[in-house]
Amino acid sequence: MAFARALNAIKPEHKQPAIQHAVNTEMSIAATHAPHTSRALRVNQKAVNLDALQLEAAPQPEPTAPPGHAVVQVAAAAVNPSDVKAALGLMPQAVWPRTPGRDFAGIVVSGPTEWIGREVYGSGGDIGIARDGSHARYLVLPEAALRAKPQGISMDEAGAVGVPFVTAYEGFRRSGMPQAGQTVLVLGANGKVGQAAVQLASQAGAHVIAVQRRAGLFEGFASGPVDVIDARQHADVGAQVRELTGGRGANIVYNTVGSAYFEAANKAMAKGATQIFIATHERAVPFDIFAFYRGMHTFVGIDSLAMDCVASTAQLDAMREGFERGTLKPFPVARHFTLDEAMDAYRLVLSGSTDRVVLRP
Repeated sequence: MAFARALNAIKPEHKQPAIQHAVNTEMSIAATHAPHTSRALRVNQKAVNLDALQLEAAPQPEPTAPPGHAVVQVAAAAVNPSDVKAALGLMPQAVWPRTPGRDFAGIVVSGPTEWIGREVYGSGGDIGIARDGSHARYLVLPEAALRAKPQGISMDEAGAVGVPFVTAYEGFRRSGMPQAGQTVLVLGANGKVGQAAVQLASQAGAHVIAVQRRAGLFEGFASGPVDVIDARQHADVGAQVRELTGGRGANIVYNTVGSAYFEAANKAMAKGATQIFIATHERAVPFDIFAFYRGMHTFVGIDSLAMDCVASTAQLDAMREGFERGTLKPFPVARHFTLDEAMDAYRLVLSGSTDRVVLRP
């Protein structure tokens, strides 16, 4: 039924039961086919704002996997800011009508025999935007997009790592992965992509400097020490970075914010450094061409929407070992919602909440 409700009181956090691996494939498949009303969120048209957005929790019969594809029964699917913006019609790639949702974790219920009953996770710039996504009971994927969920993390956690970690990883892949002995500066380190970038750089053994707009220690996980700069207390972030690096500057600057930190980021770059961009507030910024070429700098732009589910899940698979050995950690999932509560989840995310939330379709 269609619903577009005002924000209700958010339910308190429920502790996620441990996800037990099935004893055998038959038991796993039987568990996934327990009685359940199968539904999918549907968005039929653009909306001027969230109050005007109409989400329909429509019945969804279990699909049949086409050749070369698989059907995943979704256990958890993150709600990302890009999911909400796409539902409103702010993404030009979006098609109508469709089911939103880019990230997922679940169990394969039909498709290639060797995958049936296995726990998988993933993401994609096409899922939930150019075709039906994960805010549904079932998700159809190409076989090439199937990747095993890391052992030791829950379905909720696996369903919430996709977009931030894929974006962070792709930025580093395009710019040259961090290495021991390098300095990596992360601007906007309090955001989820920033936190993922800190984790990846720390795992690689780099000296990590996190810039955030709050006092205190870095609030996310890192497998090594992290220097923190509070941008509210230090007007010249670039000078602080130079001080922390003995005047050399940072080898890689991950600028998750864009224009607000553009000048500071440029001042903080070492000779031959690379700056990575994933977002911005202002499109036009002052640009010193002389400093750029004399510094031998490189700028790298990342658009995670351009990476389909096959490319995105391949990136996640490259990080699976880190999740399993504990040098990478998924974000804590603060709240989970049913499909009937999806509007509450969308409002929470669009409000700027830093909580990681998932739908359990």
